[in-house]
Amino acid sequence: MVMKLNKHTETYENAKANYAEVVKNENSTPDQVEKSWNDMQDALVNSLSTQIKQQVANDNLDNMVLTSRGTNVLTSGERTFFNQVVQSDGFTDDLILPETVVERIYDDLTTEHPLLSVINFQNLGTITLTAITSEYEGAAVWGPIFGDIKGQLNAAFNQENIAQSKLTAFVVLPKDLKKFGPVWIEAYVRAQITETYAVALENTVINGVGPTKHEPIGLVRDLQAAVDPTNGHAKKTAAGTLTLGDTKTTIEEFAGIGELLSVKQNGKPLNVSDKVALIINPTDSWKLKAKFTTQNSLGVYITAIPFNFTLIESVFATSGEVIAFVKDRYDAYRGGGVEVKEYQETLALEDCNLHIAKTFAFGKPRDNKAAAIYTLSINTPEG
Repeated sequence: MVMKLNKHTETYENAKANYAEVVKNENSTPDQVEKSWNDMQDALVNSLSTQIKQQVANDNLDNMVLTSRGTNVLTSGERTFFNQVVQSDGFTDDLILPETVVERIYDDLTTEHPLLSVINFQNLGTITLTAITSEYEGAAVWGPIFGDIKGQLNAAFNQENIAQSKLTAFVVLPKDLKKFGPVWIEAYVRAQITETYAVALENTVINGVGPTKHEPIGLVRDLQAAVDPTNGHAKKTAAGTLTLGDTKTTIEEFAGIGELLSVKQNGKPLNVSDKVALIINPTDSWKLKAKFTTQNSLGVYITAIPFNFTLIESVFATSGEVIAFVKDRYDAYRGGGVEVKEYQETLALEDCNLHIAKTFAFGKPRDNKAAAIYTLSINTPEG
């Protein structure tokens, strides 16, 4: 939208009229002409400043209203970037998406996808990372006033070097980009990258076999078993079976999950109240929902999971299994920005330009007790 500053103040209009009268008057002196000119220019500056401030205020208000309505609003940097993409018919050069767009991509990832919203997702900025993790109860320690706390801090914090894996997504852009504006293109690109990354990340957070195949280490993997040089980390064996036979059995089985996850790999206790999530295949989830759904006195059906466990559906969960894990004990990292460039290989799509978006990411459970697999064996009563 072109900004038009043509609604001038009354002061400027009066100054302009006065200048016109002065210059039309043959008896006006050069000093009078100069003064009326300067007065008009001063009034013009004030008028333009007033209009700009008002339009900026209106634009900010409009943007707030549009944003509250779900409309996509770009920053000036984002608009400039995607205008260039539109004018060049795509990402003809290797470009790094604006950091604000990247942040929105990962905000979308962690707010619109239940599994990715409950793990620790951190941006460490570089491709080769040094990650520092700590268990909450070890980060603050008691000791003598003049005592040495270095050893205690070394025990509380863990430093780990992480070489991230490359995550690549395809971005398909229409060849007639010029008919679309930068706002549409930004939303289009961001939506494609977000969804593609979400699928890849969700799968590997659950099933990833680790660095052997340049993947994160999934929740189902055994961190203590020997790593196969070809196939990576082995899958854990089931820690038990969930039958949900009756109310008492259900409570005992779910309490057993909480008890198992309440002890870390090093044998130290852990408070997991309100932190346990259950990942389950969408088909199997209906069996659990049926077990935990009741009708109240008002005729409303209410689904309540024992001990406030969270139920997360994922198509990447194996049918017949439930993955129980502590939400804040899976660490995921990203870095290196998101680079988009034109795809130069032979694959071609009619009326579209193909690009690839590349970033770097990694993830792993905090230890082998961060998650456990349970076999689901629910008998459906015969009608």
